[in-house]
Amino acid sequence: MVTTIDLLRHGEPEGGPKYRGSLDDPLSATGWAQMRAAVQGHPAWNAIYSSPLQRCARFAQTLGEELSIPVHLEPRWQEMHFGRWEGRTSSALLQEEPHRLLQFWQDPLNHPPPEGEHLLDFQQRVQSGWEERLQQQHNSHLLVVAHSGVIRMMLGLVLQMPLQNLSRLVVEYASVSRVRIDRVGEKAMPRLIFHAGRF
Repeated sequence: MVTTIDLLRHGEPEGGPKYRGSLDDPLSATGWAQMRAAVQGHPAWNAIYSSPLQRCARFAQTLGEELSIPVHLEPRWQEMHFGRWEGRTSSALLQEEPHRLLQFWQDPLNHPPPEGEHLLDFQQRVQSGWEERLQQQHNSHLLVVAHSGVIRMMLGLVLQMPLQNLSRLVVEYASVSRVRIDRVGEKAMPRLIFHAGRF
């Protein structure tokens, strides 16, 4: 039995790049165009799972209606909460607290954002949703619309990467990664088919 999961990052939100986390900014016009372009030539999905934040959910719901397939909102796949850094840009933080930001970049496991979500807690909630999908979905082709941090975490689980190394995975706006899960009896064997590509 084979399950295929396509991971699609949202497009550009209004306000441009920043530590957005749980802020619920909508997609910009450019972001909508990026998402439309990303799903050109898409395969036949059985269902869509999306973060409930509108930069993911609104496109997922629109696409689901167009394709007449179910859309499920998954709260566990919201972006990591960045605490006091939410709404701030990297350039601003590099001027105001460069040491703390560099510590986070180099060792996010031991240096979380101030008042932000710990990486282990983030991993636990993403992983719980991921494992639930693997247990419940067999012989399906799913689309997941989510955030860069969530997709990095999912790929880290597939590749068994150390948490400190997840930032080495670049997940651009509206990029696609594909994971295939082969099942032999009760054992699930996930494999990364491609990363940050296009259909």
